[in-house]
Amino acid sequence: MTTIRREVLTLPAAPLGPDNPLPPLRPLDEAHRIDDRDRAGLPRDMARQIDYEPLRSLLPAQVRDGYGRGREPRALDALVIENDRLRATVLPALGGRIASLHHKPTDRELLYVNPVLQPANFALNGAWFSGGIEWNIGATGHTTLSCSPVQAACVPAPDGGRMLRLWEWERLRDLPFQVDLWLPEGSDFLYVGARIRNPHERPAPTYWWSNIAVPENRRVLAPADEAWLPHSPKGVGGTPIGYERRLRRVPVPEYGGVDRTYPLNSTYAADYFYEVPDDRRRWIAALDEDGHGLVQTSTDLLRGRKLFVWGTGPGGRRWQEWLTEPGTGGYCEIQAGLVRTQLEHVKLEAESEVSWLEAYGPLTASPEGDWHTVLRRAEDRLEAALPRADVDAAYDAWRACADTEPGERLATGSGWGALEVLRTGWKLPGTPFAEDTLGEEQRPWLHLLRAGSLPEPEHHEPPGGTLVARPWRDMLETAAATPSAEYHLGVAQWHGGDRAQAVRSWERGLKSATDRWPLLRCLAVADQEDGHGERAADRYAEAFDDLCARRTDGAEKGDGRWVAVTAALGREAIGALLAAGRGADARTVWDRLDPATRARGRYRLIEAELLAAEGRSEDARAVFDEGFEVADLREGADGIGLLWARLDDAPLPARYDFRMWPDGE
Repeated sequence: MTTIRREVLTLPAAPLGPDNPLPPLRPLDEAHRIDDRDRAGLPRDMARQIDYEPLRSLLPAQVRDGYGRGREPRALDALVIENDRLRATVLPALGGRIASLHHKPTDRELLYVNPVLQPANFALNGAWFSGGIEWNIGATGHTTLSCSPVQAACVPAPDGGRMLRLWEWERLRDLPFQVDLWLPEGSDFLYVGARIRNPHERPAPTYWWSNIAVPENRRVLAPADEAWLPHSPKGVGGTPIGYERRLRRVPVPEYGGVDRTYPLNSTYAADYFYEVPDDRRRWIAALDEDGHGLVQTSTDLLRGRKLFVWGTGPGGRRWQEWLTEPGTGGYCEIQAGLVRTQLEHVKLEAESEVSWLEAYGPLTASPEGDWHTVLRRAEDRLEAALPRADVDAAYDAWRACADTEPGERLATGSGWGALEVLRTGWKLPGTPFAEDTLGEEQRPWLHLLRAGSLPEPEHHEPPGGTLVARPWRDMLETAAATPSAEYHLGVAQWHGGDRAQAVRSWERGLKSATDRWPLLRCLAVADQEDGHGERAADRYAEAFDDLCARRTDGAEKGDGRWVAVTAALGREAIGALLAAGRGADARTVWDRLDPATRARGRYRLIEAELLAAEGRSEDARAVFDEGFEVADLREGADGIGLLWARLDDAPLPARYDFRMWPDGE
């Protein structure tokens, strides 16, 4: 019989550290655009979904950039679901990631298992790690829940056994979702029932891609003769990078004289979104040279299939090392989503839901030979192991259990869902958001909901996160106009696109604020967005002065929150001051940062930029020679290379070379 048990998984892990306390007011640098030259050739539904409400802001999420690269053994809570054939290990505190899927009869691991937990800047909000199966919901990119806890509990399975339910509130789109995992007795396949709900009285954009990491020395099979390939003047990365993108159809398996279904045949990183015909079964597999590997299949609603490869170029290899440990083997990703590409979002109608079923298990089939022959053999093997009709029947059986109330709680997620349920009175059968999950983050908002006012932070503490949905904005507009309320109201107005009103709210709050720096920083960002660089620099300098005064008065220097906010505001202030040509003022900010902050890799890079701006090129070059690692380096960011080029004509050293495209492109 299927069992579910708790387990502790110990890995070398870098600590996540504190979230960035400054609200992310700037537009996403990953907002995607498709060149008008390509639009005419897109299928009509695809063109419509690419244009449908792409994410423009991270709010109300906060950026997670407090992690480093120093790893020590750390115990991670795990939940193991197991039958006589398969064992799945789930990490509820890390987005419900399936870290391992082990096939017991053959003693084979079906996934790429990362031997370390190393956060890196790949999620929409920063911290993400590679390996296993992750559930990406919200918007184009890796989910903001990558390194966040989800709710978990036991539920009766459709066959009468036990099922593991994961659920949480996705904050970017304000939608609850659930993932149910079960292993029928004797089954070689893990079943996954997934559901996204829209309880609102208005349509909402939604997004889903199940992201499966597998070893890259495989051949990837999917029932398609064509794929959609995003590309750009700077090549292709695993995440859209904020420049105008082209999108074209390419043949499968061979493109440019190379069989791209072998990940190691690609030099540079690439995304291949397979065009699976409407009448074909939905599946994707990754098989080794002996024909063994993983297959994922689903009900037809989950139509999209994708292959992501890092490529064999120096940048791709460097990123692979960055995400794990040298010598541990590389990975690629096979994925399944609601639409053809990750540039699209789906309209989920008011008070409706979308659901589907996935299955993961072993597949043995020869990967070599003519493409259509290989596909036919693999599909026949899949049909013998797990008939398509059985997947549809399992979905129907699961739907009858999807609303079953969970039993024993195995893990606790955030309190944001509980706050929304308290606000609305929504009934969400099967996914309760209990009041006992409410925590310190929700405390001021619960006070606003119940008392109509927002309490001021105590002891000069930095303000917490902001809720920006229209109902919360309406409450803030009718609350007492305290500095705290004006600050949060301005953030909500900014998110809603009413920038002029946001600035007025922040300016009103500033008139009576004791702690001026949060409001000054918001006004500085507004100045930058409007092209007023000198005024932004003035406000950043004033904000940092005020923060340092409040920190001295209101907190001990060892308080992690104050270290985090000083680092975050100092980083922004130095950038604004350097952009305004005010190197001396930037140096003053730098000198007041904590020594531990200045020693971090990101800040060593800032130090080199500051030295270069001061004309001290040799000292800036020495920072490179001493070595640093920017833990939150973003894929596609080229700041290191650009600074190096100012300092030295030599090639960029390999340790700093994360470029995902060839020189000159």
